[in-house]
Amino acid sequence: MAKQLHVELVAVEEKVWTGEADMVMARTTEGELGVMPGHLPLLGQLAEPGKVRIKRAGGEEIVYDVSGGFLSVTGTGVTILAEDASPATPEPSSH
Repeated sequence: MAKQLHVELVAVEEKVWTGEADMVMARTTEGELGVMPGHLPLLGQLAEPGKVRIKRAGGEEIVYDVSGGFLSVTGTGVTILAEDASPATPEPSSH
């Protein structure tokens, strides 16, 4: 089985989502960031407004709208500390 990232998305008031993922993507003040297992440790400031995309095994993608906060990558996984996080509304299809 492929290695997974342990991901925690935490807002000021509550833990929003926690689980295993293949990849996490977020927009930071330095640009778009994709994190996969084995990524070097880093700390990034989330851009506002922003989205966090969590890609799970099997192709499922979970998307949250976030505002404020930080993304921390360590040897054990990814923690997103946001001032506010809520499930994103689906974007209209471009078809």
